[in-house]
Amino acid sequence: MRVLLIAGSHPESAWLFKALHESAHSLQRVNDLRDGVFLAGQETFDTVVVMSPEAAAFSHLLDTLPNLAGSARGAPIIVTLGTACAHDRTRVLRAGADACFCQPLSFIEMHARMHTLCRTIPAAAGAEATFGTAIVLDAATRELVFGEQRLDVTRREYMLLECLLRQPNMPVARNQLIRYAWPEHEEVDPSTVNLVVSRLRRKLAQHDLDVHIDTVNRYGYQITVARS
Repeated sequence: MRVLLIAGSHPESAWLFKALHESAHSLQRVNDLRDGVFLAGQETFDTVVVMSPEAAAFSHLLDTLPNLAGSARGAPIIVTLGTACAHDRTRVLRAGADACFCQPLSFIEMHARMHTLCRTIPAAAGAEATFGTAIVLDAATRELVFGEQRLDVTRREYMLLECLLRQPNMPVARNQLIRYAWPEHEEVDPSTVNLVVSRLRRKLAQHDLDVHIDTVNRYGYQITVARS
């Protein structure tokens, strides 16, 4: 899932970034709402998470949420606050958020809510879909499911597969794969991508799955799989 995290520099945001990163999400982070509104309008995200624990920033959050909702183009927006009463959480929802949590924050609950929103909001449904193919990616177990077979993959392999499966049977540029599967790195050597692809090819071949990752010369890769 492609996630935009809008959070300042504080311990809680570092913890949330780590939790989302370890959950095999393609994560892009910005430090303030203005940059978040801009980036949400430039790229496609499945979910936007806003962390705003400071009470002094609450009014600015309410003023900015409508613009963020417009830029996000239907992607669900989840807001986490510091200490907040029911009235404040309701104001956040009315301003444009789809879910609102306060401290102490349960990542398990927030993460489950994120997946639920992606299933129920049409614009974000692609994050939880089966990609129109016989393949399903199980985010809970980090497995590739093909019929009755289940294949364990690493976090990086999962993210690369997810990016390829968003455009099944179509070429995907190598730079697009790098941005999706290695969002925390400014530069990634193409040989690193080749290594992950080679590992995936071996795993697919060992399990005799009718799924192929082909190299598109001077462009990138294409995953070829039967339509469901």
